[in-house]
Amino acid sequence: MDTIATDGVAGQDSGMVPAPRRRSYTLEEKQRLVAESYEPGASVSLVARRHDINANLLFTWRRQMRAPASAASPLELIPVEVIGSVPAAARPAAGGAEQRGVIEIVLVGGVRVRVDTEVSEAALRRVLSALKAVA
Repeated sequence: MDTIATDGVAGQDSGMVPAPRRRSYTLEEKQRLVAESYEPGASVSLVARRHDINANLLFTWRRQMRAPASAASPLELIPVEVIGSVPAAARPAAGGAEQRGVIEIVLVGGVRVRVDTEVSEAALRRVLSALKAVA
């Protein structure tokens, strides 16, 4: 392999030190660093700096080790009926105040679940899964 000498003459070995080779990491090392970056209070940039690697490399490893979306629980579609106006007899008595951000889910067995904007997705998923298991 030719090197370029500082005097401009190519092809002669002038004692230049070749560029260092890239370091390779084992899968176990990558997994350990990725796990460390997910620890509570950890920062990707601090973990990368502590181990003398580029933060972008650590982000790449994290992305590569993430479970693929297809491995997650499959989404289930449920029928939805949109009702334009609710008859006055079917409206809940809420003291005359209209509730905004409230969703009412009527399940096949007639069970009604009312959810507002404060409910977390995980909590709603647990409730609906429990109701589905009972039905």
